[in-house]
Order: sequence, then C-alpha cells, then structure tokens
Amino acid sequence: MDSAGWKTWAEGASSGMGAGMAVIPYVLLRYYRKLKLSDSEMLLLIHLIAFKQVEQKDLPTMEELAEVMGSTAQSVAHTLQKLMKDGLISIDEEWDEVRGIQNERYNVSGLYDKLSRCLVVEEKNRSFTKGNRSTSARPQADEENSSSNMFTIFEKEFGRPLSPMECETISSWIDQDRYPGELILMALKEAVFAGKIHFRYIDRILLEWSRNRVKNVSDAKAYTQKFRSSGRV
Repeated sequence: MDSAGWKTWAEGASSGMGAGMAVIPYVLLRYYRKLKLSDSEMLLLIHLIAFKQVEQKDLPTMEELAEVMGSTAQSVAHTLQKLMKDGLISIDEEWDEVRGIQNERYNVSGLYDKLSRCLVVEEKNRSFTKGNRSTSARPQADEENSSSNMFTIFEKEFGRPLSPMECETISSWIDQDRYPGELILMALKEAVFAGKIHFRYIDRILLEWSRNRVKNVSDAKAYTQKFRSSGRV
C-alpha cells in the first residue's frame, strides 16, 4: 500500500474511532481512588462498560477481557471476584422464555451507587463549608483555624483521606443526629486524646453525650472532666 493508501486507511480508522466511543462517567475517573480501586480494577471496569456500550456484550469472556487488558484470564478472574466482593459489580441472571435459555450479564449498578454517594458527600461538604465557616474549629492547640471544614479536619487527624462510608458517617451526625459541628470536633479531640482515633469510638462519645444532655463544648468539657478518670469517655 502506498502513502496515499495508508492515509486513506488512517482517515477511515479515525472515523471509526469516533463512531465506536464508549461513554465513561467522569465521576469514576475522579473518585476511583476514593473507592480504593487499583489501576487494574479501574481499567477492568472501563472495559466492562465499553463492551456493553460498543460491542453490545453484556458478559464478555475472560479471554476477551484478558486480551484487551494485556493480562491473563486467571488475573482477570481474580480482579472480577474482588470487585464482586466489594459490591461494585454483580452478575444478573435472566431467563429467556422465547429461546429457552438463561442469559447472564455484568451489572455495575453497585459501582454507580458508590459513586453517587461520593457526589452526595462532596455536595454536603461544600454546603457545610459555606454554612459553618464561623463555627468550625481544629481539635488541637491551634484551634484558631476555624475556616477549615470538618472533613478536612478529620482527614488531618486520621492522617489519610476518608472513605465514602466515613464521610457519610460525618454527614449523618450532622443531618440526622443533629449534633452541633463544634461538638463533633470536640468528640474527635477526645478520641485523639485517648489514642482511639476511629469512628466507632467517636460515635460512642457523641451518643454518651447525647444521653446525658451535653449540648455544647462547655457541657462536653465539664462532662469529660468529671468522668475521664473512670474511662467512660
């Protein structure tokens, strides 16, 4: 094939690429690290979405997935099992009465559900930052940094990014339990003091305070001082 022929072929290939595009949710690219997905797990999810959209294959074989990923069928199977265990994908079964056969397909609704939670957390974080700039406080000696938002404060104290579930827990304390932001941060401070920086312990502190009608930081300080020696808080 001469240069003109190759040019024509390239133009045709370019046109074909545009016709066969797969639509990948941007939130997947943005939040896959938050979901603690590895690059290979992320790539496999993208290929599952692409097979369905472009090739109309709801259940590509291990060999097909291994070929496009440059991997082995065994490695792909292992990755799929992990994604299923994490609730990101599942396999749906459907009986075709006309042909008398059972069809199977990959379902990524679990992935989309977790991504939607990330969006909710982000929006709540943004709203919280706007509405609570005057009440946020850092649970350390330098508490003057009141403009910091609560999620950032927690991440700094934990020394790592929060998981979507942990962000949901904070949102639940605010929206459902109606704990004041300053009280949540006080509970975090107490957890740091006790060397028990985990959400279950912080939730236990907040519940204990709620049962004993602790409504603000002053109440919390008085209650904590009174019962600290007993180990109840």
